[in-house]
Amino acid sequence: MRVAVVGIGGVGGYYGGKLAYAYPQGSGHEVIFFCRGAHLDAIKRSGLKLDSADGEITAVPSLATNSASDIGVVDVVLLCVKGYDLLQTARSVASIIGPETVVIPLGNGVNNDEIVRSALECGDVLNGCVYISTHIEAPGFVQQTGGSRKLFFGPSEGDVEPYRVVERFLVGAEIDAELTSDVQEKVWSKFVFIGPVSGVTSLHGVSIGQMLAQPDLKSTLSQMMHEVETVASRKGVCLPPDMVEKALATGASFPFDTKSSMQLDVENGRKAELETMLGYVVAAGRDLGVETPAHVNIYEALRSRTA
Repeated sequence: MRVAVVGIGGVGGYYGGKLAYAYPQGSGHEVIFFCRGAHLDAIKRSGLKLDSADGEITAVPSLATNSASDIGVVDVVLLCVKGYDLLQTARSVASIIGPETVVIPLGNGVNNDEIVRSALECGDVLNGCVYISTHIEAPGFVQQTGGSRKLFFGPSEGDVEPYRVVERFLVGAEIDAELTSDVQEKVWSKFVFIGPVSGVTSLHGVSIGQMLAQPDLKSTLSQMMHEVETVASRKGVCLPPDMVEKALATGASFPFDTKSSMQLDVENGRKAELETMLGYVVAAGRDLGVETPAHVNIYEALRSRTA
């Protein structure tokens, strides 16, 4: 199997690293890294160092490149880029995607499969999500700091069995991957948590623990979670009845001083996934006739700050 991992940041570095380590050259499989800059240079020189809860490894891909023309058509593409880069990145690697190539976006958004399909003329696009906290510690070095490392993927509709071979390939690299017929429920369940948490922590500059300890902020967070839940329901996605309570409990399980990824981006002046996390809910609510006042308030405040 030929697999291209597009974007070797935190997410791509973990899952790509696990794949390249498990399937080195000579294994009968090819694991290809698509990345850029100093990170690419370091990987070419010394491989990718991955430090995670699974241990520390150094993974050497079959190929590391910043040019799609070097790769050729592959069997599977894992798209591991931020939401604001997803459309352009998918277009930039279109040449490696054939009619039967399975494409799995693993970003934070709920409509990543729709975005990717709009960018491609062919390919079998699924949806997916991961529960992991990772970052590039230094060029050529990715560190995983939290999360269960669980990966869910599957088609939005139709039979899952044609993709069982992909699941076996991932599990063979000791990745906790699950092919599911309810992928929309999985990505929306994550979104109920990650979008509101990202918005409140980013706007108010508080850790997850501080946010939950302040009644007014916790109330805003809960309202935002219910807004996401309502939008999901209006779109026909059935979430567990205690989804918001589970999401709040997830937040309480994090170390008190944990900051959200978007919060770190905002604090450090980097581009943030504002449209992916909050803008999508505002727009979807408007289109579906769902009131999302908490999202609108935080979205507008953050947009004015990051403009």
